[in-house]
Amino acid sequence: MGLKIALQMDPIGEVNIDADSTFRIAEEAQARGHELFYYTPDRIAFQEGRVTARGRPVTVRRVRDDHVSYGDETEVDLADFDVVWLRQDPPFDMGYITTTHLLDMIHPGTMVVNDPFWVRNFPEKLLVLRFPDLTPPTTIARDLATLRAFKERHGEIILKPLYGNGGAGVFRLGEGDRNLASLHELFASINREPLIVQKYLPAVTKGDKRIILVDGEPVGAINRVPAAGEVRSNMHVGGRPEKVGLTERDREICAAIGPTLREHGQIFVGIDVIGDWLTEINVTSPTGIQELERFDGTNVAARIWEVIEARRAEG
Repeated sequence: MGLKIALQMDPIGEVNIDADSTFRIAEEAQARGHELFYYTPDRIAFQEGRVTARGRPVTVRRVRDDHVSYGDETEVDLADFDVVWLRQDPPFDMGYITTTHLLDMIHPGTMVVNDPFWVRNFPEKLLVLRFPDLTPPTTIARDLATLRAFKERHGEIILKPLYGNGGAGVFRLGEGDRNLASLHELFASINREPLIVQKYLPAVTKGDKRIILVDGEPVGAINRVPAAGEVRSNMHVGGRPEKVGLTERDREICAAIGPTLREHGQIFVGIDVIGDWLTEINVTSPTGIQELERFDGTNVAARIWEVIEARRAEG
């Protein structure tokens, strides 16, 4: 039986159909006979007891520059849908958090993927703190003295905004680097959030592995290799995806975190592993499924829908 699916995402007309994971999820849903409705996060609302969204039915196709057709704009009650996908990109700001509160009101009657309560409470760079044996030395602080003390203990470090994404604002500071105070001042002038610092892992030059988990189980990985002269491996900033397999250490990491993800409704997750260390657990809008499908032939979108369809069938 076809499901009614709503996609809460950034503008669908602007996505790269060869890389965007949400597009691939929508494409697979359509192929399985499900009905698609699309809206942007600024169009969700709470109206006198109802959670509504203003958007359009859509049809997708793998044709560049002509990959989506729209129906008429309409206002819908999201409680009438079987599944809502929470798929807009960060920043993980109060606007993002507010949408999770609204979607909480319809879940689990309407299945929200990933579970919005735990998306809100499992931001990427904080969930890893639950697994200190798997992660490199890490500190989260706004206080400059604390950040300086961490750098003195560990020498070369990575400094980045706690709620950043896509590699934006990531800095590598060497042992003799004197820019920590200036960077702290810069970030403090932008917002009131803490910063995160981690010990620099030289293995990043060989790549930052993105492992995809579906319902807590690893389904494959891609390696993202930084461009020459870059410390960041994100594909947004020129990182090169490569075919790679899972190591025993990767499987150990997945076995340790998988039950937590599954128990908290995190169906589609992408984790970042550098060398032997877990650095992030991405639950808000993970990517990488199209690259994995091209490298390994693994249809991750189909596996995701198999889990969702089974859950809906169970009620």
